[in-house]
Amino acid sequence: MNNLAVVATMTLLAMASPPKVVGTSEPDKKEPISHNQKRWASAEIRKEKRHLVEIIANKILAQEKRYKAVGKKTGVPWYAIAGLHNMESSLSFRHHLHEGSSLAGRTKYVPKGRPETGNPPFTWEESAEDALRHDSMTTVEWDNLENSLHRVEAFNGTGYLRYHKDVNSPYVWSYTTEYKRGKYVSDGKWSSTAVSKQCGVAAIWKVLMEKRKCEFPVDYKRY
Repeated sequence: MNNLAVVATMTLLAMASPPKVVGTSEPDKKEPISHNQKRWASAEIRKEKRHLVEIIANKILAQEKRYKAVGKKTGVPWYAIAGLHNMESSLSFRHHLHEGSSLAGRTKYVPKGRPETGNPPFTWEESAEDALRHDSMTTVEWDNLENSLHRVEAFNGTGYLRYHKDVNSPYVWSYTTEYKRGKYVSDGKWSSTAVSKQCGVAAIWKVLMEKRKCEFPVDYKRY
């Protein structure tokens, strides 16, 4: 398959923002966050998905300055912003970071009506900063691997942690060996057989680490 075909296929597979899952965006205190370090250590990018993750990572690196600019204003690492951007709007700078609707208006889905201030159309940077602050991503201890992975998942909701503990969230683990099947196919609607077609955040982070294009906090390197 040539590069254009690959990109076209990837775009068709991952255009829609993933549905918000059941549960609040706050981490589930009953779930030991330390489990994430074990998942991270054992997770490998699936061979059949490697080329797609590479394409996504290269697209992210081409816009690294934009992610870093928002990161500087919010304190959220640029690679975390990029991972969320891929999941919520397939790296489109014409859609809200919150949930993927058009920047021409306020958000249409959960969370609805964001940003509350200002007038549309919004810039992607305005939307991204609002999304991160609204979801308290600016208060996360990003120098901790467990917290980082947990909070990225919580941005989408904690339904997997609360109700489907046997399934690792595809929002984080899709395209890695830590995810096989099971997902929310729409807001709050669960399917045990559906398989995510989007690239999870962990897979992207692992490729960025391999490329040595970003500096992760020290404790990332322990795993």
